[in-house]
Amino acid sequence: MASFFSASEVVELAMRIEQKGQAFYLLAADEAEDPGAKEFFDYFAEEESKHELFFRGMRDRIGHIEIPPGSDADEYAHYVMALIDSHDVFNFDYTTAFKTGDFSFEDAVRVAMRFEKDTILLFTELKKMVPEAEQQFVEECIDEERGHLRLLSSKLKG
Repeated sequence: MASFFSASEVVELAMRIEQKGQAFYLLAADEAEDPGAKEFFDYFAEEESKHELFFRGMRDRIGHIEIPPGSDADEYAHYVMALIDSHDVFNFDYTTAFKTGDFSFEDAVRVAMRFEKDTILLFTELKKMVPEAEQQFVEECIDEERGHLRLLSSKLKG
């Protein structure tokens, strides 16, 4: 396999995504008027914090990142950068949206769902790039993100 990004670059990106997710959920909790909504978003903020710590530990354990077999390094790099650039958490000023008062609980849940879906997609690619010994840990994070997506979705149905 060809060498790709350094491990620290990719894992730092995962940490940054989790930090931004935590900031979003804390903002949503702070702006929530309903105590149940505040508790709901605080839970997700804590989950993002746990994931950041997980990736911080991974950063210290792994050496290099490799592209999946059969991939062209330049094309794959463009693909991963497109995933990063299009990740919802990097493309909208949620602080302004919350402060205008036009951002409902349902809006916040829908944004959180997009954030979780984008993260699942990016972590699925990350899993392909880390050493085999680390893949199970990334899969666990993906599973947790899937659970978050289901929980968020249930709030819209209830």
